[in-house]
Amino acid sequence: MPLREVLEITWLSLVVSGSAAALAMIAGLPSAVLLYLKQFPGKRVIVALVNTGMGLPPVVVGLFVAILLWRTGPLGFLQMMYTPAAMVMAQFVIALPLVIGLSLAALEQVDPEVLLQARALGASNRQMIVVLLKESRMGQLAAIIAAFGGVISEVGAVMMVGGNLKGYTRVLTTAVVQETRMGNFRSALYLGLILLSLSFAVNWFLTSLQQKGVSRWKGPHWK
Repeated sequence: MPLREVLEITWLSLVVSGSAAALAMIAGLPSAVLLYLKQFPGKRVIVALVNTGMGLPPVVVGLFVAILLWRTGPLGFLQMMYTPAAMVMAQFVIALPLVIGLSLAALEQVDPEVLLQARALGASNRQMIVVLLKESRMGQLAAIIAAFGGVISEVGAVMMVGGNLKGYTRVLTTAVVQETRMGNFRSALYLGLILLSLSFAVNWFLTSLQQKGVSRWKGPHWK
């Protein structure tokens, strides 16, 4: 496989999965805060659905998104099927429950005394949310790590809605499948190693930020 094609595939993988994880964080974090702060009928059902969605098979997500985007489907007029945008949409659906579920779990670990002290000092509702997010920031980083790692390594959803079109919607995971089917095991292995290295590099960066934050929180005298 030419080097230029490998670079294009790698770049598209980063763009698609990075966009999906970022969008999931933008939508998922406020949703988690809302679930944490508000009490309303059906809240337990929503939390249960979120927890179920965290283990949703990517191929099922791909099927669901394909039905929506098919030319006879509800969103067929958008003509997004077999495009990178459809791939982002599918991976967004996969990443969103991970972000909401893990962010909610992080919020629930915040010491209530911290919030009570903030309220006693006259903090407004907006300031309370800022304190809440600040105290749970390590968990939020973990949510980003899990979301990105979950979408960049999946193949079923992007294969179904992207079509694995050469030069357009082919990403690392679908390229590995394609090369393996063709018997090009060396190319498949190289692509697999690139995928592992890419995933490791991004997760190492995010984990480093997380550990740095943990070290600052514990302080220099923590034993």
